[in-house]
Amino acid sequence: NSSELSPSFLLASIPGLEAAQAWLAIPLCSAYVLALLGNCAVLLVVRAEPSLHAPMYLLLCMLATIDLALATATVPRILCFYWFGSREIGFGACLLQMFLIHALSAAESSVLLAMAVDRYVAICHPLRHAAILTNGTTAKVGLLAMARGVLFFLPLPLLLLPLPFCGSRALSHSFCLHQDVMNLACANTTPSVVYGLTAILLVMGLDAVLICLSYLLILKAVLRLAAWRERLKVFSTCIAHICVVLAFYVPLIGLSVVHRFGKDLAPLVHIIMGNVYILVPAVLNPIIYGVRTKQIQRRIL
Repeated sequence: NSSELSPSFLLASIPGLEAAQAWLAIPLCSAYVLALLGNCAVLLVVRAEPSLHAPMYLLLCMLATIDLALATATVPRILCFYWFGSREIGFGACLLQMFLIHALSAAESSVLLAMAVDRYVAICHPLRHAAILTNGTTAKVGLLAMARGVLFFLPLPLLLLPLPFCGSRALSHSFCLHQDVMNLACANTTPSVVYGLTAILLVMGLDAVLICLSYLLILKAVLRLAAWRERLKVFSTCIAHICVVLAFYVPLIGLSVVHRFGKDLAPLVHIIMGNVYILVPAVLNPIIYGVRTKQIQRRIL
């Protein structure tokens, strides 16, 4: 009875490669270190360079901070499992990790939407850009993004808290996700299913639609320009943001598809997709902006 009230879960191991997990953790650790170095470099460069104290770069700092927090909430625990065999994770620790993953992902989605709005205002209303998007407004956007993530996804662990877990305790990922934990409950999970789907649609789904709408308006404004060279020059300012949006939403959609339709897929696919979702944005975002932003390049050099 006590194990049902306060269960622990088993993180997913790499099937057939349990003996080699210590070696397979090295690329994972390398990617995590690269994410730490890249995102910390972005934060230090923006802090040290007064000319970068502008809304676009402040939003980039928020993105880097969220990526650092998201990777740190998951990867060290995965490495403890792969290197030291600590496969079991407590119920409370699992719910906390699950909440952090979903809340931080929602905050990152909100920041990406704010960056899309920044590009829209800069291209379609350049004379009003400085007045609309001030540093104070940008700071409020960051606070709103975090508050939105917390308010929408705090009910997820609270809905799982009273449920009994009396069957299998093996997760399909090396960390805790809402749908993964929910599927192990031996009770009616309909409220949790409905709320989880609603929260994702109202946050990530709505943000994706608004980002697409922003780029449709940007594309419409760019096509009004007479010269092709001028069109390419203006639209090239959006390339980095488009790449970052794809690096976030493609793994998110892939992971959702695997959970929804991939029940018959090999467990290795679930583990790989989960790790890609956690690490790919954190690794790629600073590289993308480092390559595309000359100010950041010069300061790093």
